[in-house]
Amino acid sequence: MKTREQFIDENAVLFWYIKKDKLHAISDEVLVEFILSYADLPQIKELFKIVGEQKVAKIVENNIVKVKEKKRQNYRLSILNMFGKYFESKGLLKYS
Repeated sequence: MKTREQFIDENAVLFWYIKKDKLHAISDEVLVEFILSYADLPQIKELFKIVGEQKVAKIVENNIVKVKEKKRQNYRLSILNMFGKYFESKGLLKYS
């Protein structure tokens, strides 16, 4: 399995506005946001392995709440809904 740093390096083009010298310092929340927003399925699967599916589910859940409360607008609601339903079907969160 790749390390978090290797994964970020391989997908650096997705983090288009983050300075190269700051890439490895990004939070898991930022990593999840960019991968779910811009990556393809193999990259998303790799993200689940590296960060952990439960942690990604929790990040998605937290952002669904923030979007609904209008505290967060970076994510497209359709992406959050899609992954929210996926994680709900796996029993990783209670999505509504």
